[in-house]
Amino acid sequence: MALRASTMVTLGVGATVAVMLAGLVQAANENPAVHAALTVSVPDKYKALVEGAGHTCSEISPNILAALLTQESGFQNQTSPAGAQGVAQFMPSTWESSGIDGNGDGKRDVWDPEDAIPSAAKYLCAMAKETKDVPGDKQSNMLAAYNAGSGAVRSAHGVPAFKETQDYVRSINALAGKAPSGGRMTSRQQAVAAINSAQTQIGKPYSWGGGDATGPSTGTCCSPNGSSGIYIVGFDCSGLTLYAYAQAGIFLPRTAAEQYAASEPVSRDAMLPGDLVFYGSSAGSIHHVGLYIGGGYMIEAPRPGTNVRYSSINSMSDLFGVARPVSQQKKEI
Repeated sequence: MALRASTMVTLGVGATVAVMLAGLVQAANENPAVHAALTVSVPDKYKALVEGAGHTCSEISPNILAALLTQESGFQNQTSPAGAQGVAQFMPSTWESSGIDGNGDGKRDVWDPEDAIPSAAKYLCAMAKETKDVPGDKQSNMLAAYNAGSGAVRSAHGVPAFKETQDYVRSINALAGKAPSGGRMTSRQQAVAAINSAQTQIGKPYSWGGGDATGPSTGTCCSPNGSSGIYIVGFDCSGLTLYAYAQAGIFLPRTAAEQYAASEPVSRDAMLPGDLVFYGSSAGSIHHVGLYIGGGYMIEAPRPGTNVRYSSINSMSDLFGVARPVSQQKKEI
């Protein structure tokens, strides 16, 4: 049954926005399409390449390939600090052995997306073949092999216990629309409960590392390295969202990047109150999360020196995406 409540929130800037939860809950109940997973956004100039290369083998899809390229480079031709190059972030030695002339111009150019994107697809297929007998989720093993090498996946009998690789696999699976196993999308009632819980924390101070499922916790007020030496009881951004959803019976991971990977992406035109709003240049570089309340606003714990507050979702320039938490079995907290 749809809730029939609306909440009025007063913003610090003196404006007032109506959060019409009832109308949006009703829309969600009447239009199942708003629950559909996000199709990974690809720059127009690369869509045909991704769609074509995404069918290189049965183990991949355009969505998986697009999610991988988003994670690797955000479709930017760049060199990583480790020396990986191009939109698909090939190391020179890997490119030498695995790069292909995708556009048939007689050159294999890691900086040419018409070569690099088909090469990424071909390499993914090779990793799928090299890890096909490894126990566990085949897609996750394939992605882990792209990141860490097939030898590491075979030695570990699955995704290696490297934090970078595990985060990489979780982020791509989430972005590609693969919900965590055993979970189901947040209900509107749970979303409203999370918003109500977050609202009770308005005015609490920002505290780096602060907040868990039980409420605000002690952390440093000013910097991640604690250089200020001042400790207060409050929330950081992901601590606030973790707390709010725990009150609704949904238990999220601790960091913003992990919360994105544990949630189901939705498009901005389908976002609803209770969705989480994430900021960063790619799924692997998410640095901030807020709780959407409707009307273009969120509740957030912004940064050192501020308090939990209402803010526009456009108050930061690097809005990466929106995702809906997935209900999971309660874990030890």
